[in-house]
Amino acid sequence: MQGLIMAAQLILGISILVILHEFGHYLAARAFGIRVEKFYLFFDAWGFKLFKFKKGDTEWGIGWLPLGGYVKISGMIDESMDTEQLKSEPQPWEFRSKPAWQRLIVMIGGVVVNVITGIIIFAMLSYVYGEKYLLNSSVKNGIVPSELAQSYGFKTGDKLLEVNGKPIIRFQDALKLEHILSSGIDYKVQRDTQILTIHVPSDFADRFSDAKSDFFMERMHFFVAEVNPGMGAEKAGILTNDVIIKVDTHVVTFFDEFKQAVNARKSKTVPFTILRDNKELVLNVAIDQNGLVGLKPDSKDFEYEVVTYTFFESFPAGYNKAVETIQAQIQGWKKIFKGEIAVNKAVQGPVGIARFYGGEWIWQRFWLLTALISLGLAFMNILPIPALDGGHVVFLLLEIILRKPLSEKFLERAQYAGMLILLTLMVLIFGNDILGLFR
Repeated sequence: MQGLIMAAQLILGISILVILHEFGHYLAARAFGIRVEKFYLFFDAWGFKLFKFKKGDTEWGIGWLPLGGYVKISGMIDESMDTEQLKSEPQPWEFRSKPAWQRLIVMIGGVVVNVITGIIIFAMLSYVYGEKYLLNSSVKNGIVPSELAQSYGFKTGDKLLEVNGKPIIRFQDALKLEHILSSGIDYKVQRDTQILTIHVPSDFADRFSDAKSDFFMERMHFFVAEVNPGMGAEKAGILTNDVIIKVDTHVVTFFDEFKQAVNARKSKTVPFTILRDNKELVLNVAIDQNGLVGLKPDSKDFEYEVVTYTFFESFPAGYNKAVETIQAQIQGWKKIFKGEIAVNKAVQGPVGIARFYGGEWIWQRFWLLTALISLGLAFMNILPIPALDGGHVVFLLLEIILRKPLSEKFLERAQYAGMLILLTLMVLIFGNDILGLFR
């Protein structure tokens, strides 16, 4: 069931973005009097269609191959490679008969709509949900570093003070995407009475992509917030709001200590000492082979800052998030081209993206990921690769600079080359997805 929910979210999110992207091309083309012959969600490869209807000069439909979508613009060399119409004289309604600046606007129409979509979704998320931040000053017990963080020198209980010379006000700001993709991070931490500087080198992004846990978490006292049915905690009689103070003979004060204690006793049934209504009781709890007992922790240690936005305030917030996202994508691709991050770790296919959506339909997360994907599609489409919008933009800019159109033969060959590049990338991405299922 979780797999179906993941797939449904992926298909819905991608379908929305593909339709909006292609509608950007469609609107720009129609604004300049260019005929659009087809508008398809998914590809109708080899002429097979799930659904179609004709309105005006345009055939609207849904193809059977769910790898995106397209608009077929009259008089344009595109992925359909239909060059028959180019043998006749240019007609006033054709793409090729329009001035270069108009054709340029048509080609960037999809990317512009994807960027606007990302901004609007971010803005509406800010308006509807606001933003909730954990104040770093309330993380009084320090952090719990992952194995990766420990390898750089962090220790349990370290208190984060600064990152790259800036005070950390919100705990989330300690590890933003811009830090992960930077050439190095300097942290100032307090360890007992000492103030130390810990340097995280530029290999961090590549190593972080392999990590199976957060870089560091806030250390917390905890109580039982939720008990999962059918697992050891419920069967033993643990209840919501219970405080676990001992696992077997091991005293636990913080949640990380509790996790270490149960991990050391996998596949065993051990006594848990519980504090309930200020009274201690002992329950025998079965720990499974993965070191889980089936409870969700919570804490009263922390203070949060909640930022709310009016309708009009939400749009600058959405714009700023979109800019940050695009800047992070640029930094990420720079690292890929420099060889500092492996492509198979940085680029996700459909399976990887579906996993981000998760097996539970949460609208806030759905729209957040859809906004991120929208900006990702905009960035990918504007890359100067033939067959992508960015390739067409480069050729049109060359035409404007040279003051003469590029030959149709050159454009055909470039389109074939671009399609070969894209097919190769698709094979690599899908192959990476399939391998990921077996890892």
